[in-house]
This record gives sequence, C-alpha cells and structure tokens, in this order.
Amino acid sequence: MSSKDEKNLTQVTEKISKMEEPQRSTMLQVHDVIMTAAPTLKPRIWYGMPAYAKSASTPALVTLRNDERVNLAITEKAAFRAAGGVDGGLMPAAWYLETVDAVTEKRIAEIVRSVVD
Repeated sequence: MSSKDEKNLTQVTEKISKMEEPQRSTMLQVHDVIMTAAPTLKPRIWYGMPAYAKSASTPALVTLRNDERVNLAITEKAAFRAAGGVDGGLMPAAWYLETVDAVTEKRIAEIVRSVVD
C-alpha cells in the first residue's frame, strides 16, 4: 500500500470514528465488508464522504453517507446494468440501512463486487 493509500485509509477511518453511534458501528461494518469484498478498491474521502475507487486518482465507484440512516451508493462512474424483471430498465444505485446482518453483509459484498468486475 502506498503512503497516499495509507493516508486516504486513515482519513476514511477517522471520518467514521467521529460519527455518532449507532451509525459509527454500522459504517465500520460496511467499510470492512467493502474492503473484504473488493480488496483492490482504495478508500478515500470523496465529497466529504467515505468512498472507494480503483486508485487514489480515479473517481469513486462506491460511497458511504451518514444521513439519518447509512446510505450505500454506486456512483455514476461505475458500469451500470439494468435490473430486468419487474424493474425493467431501472438501475439500482443506492440503498439505506440501519444495521448489518449476515444477509445484508452478503448483499453489500455482491453490490461492491459488481462494480469492480
């Protein structure tokens, strides 16, 4: 990991550590899921939010936001695919969550991998 990557990771973990509970714990869990699911993604701050990109100098593909609920979002820089089925041409791009259980953790990993692959 380059020194810039280490600095960016530190900024992301510091940003999360300053959040109030229960969002702090949820954000940390989601951060860990993202880093495990796509270890090649580089964490950094993107428009004031924790985000993850292919490199320190490319646009973020995934962002985390701390509103009333935690928001996981795919940015417009990621390759999108239509959902199909009843959702037709809609392209899922954001999810709100309050807690992370095993099912949610698995789905977050799938979402993150889908933007990296």
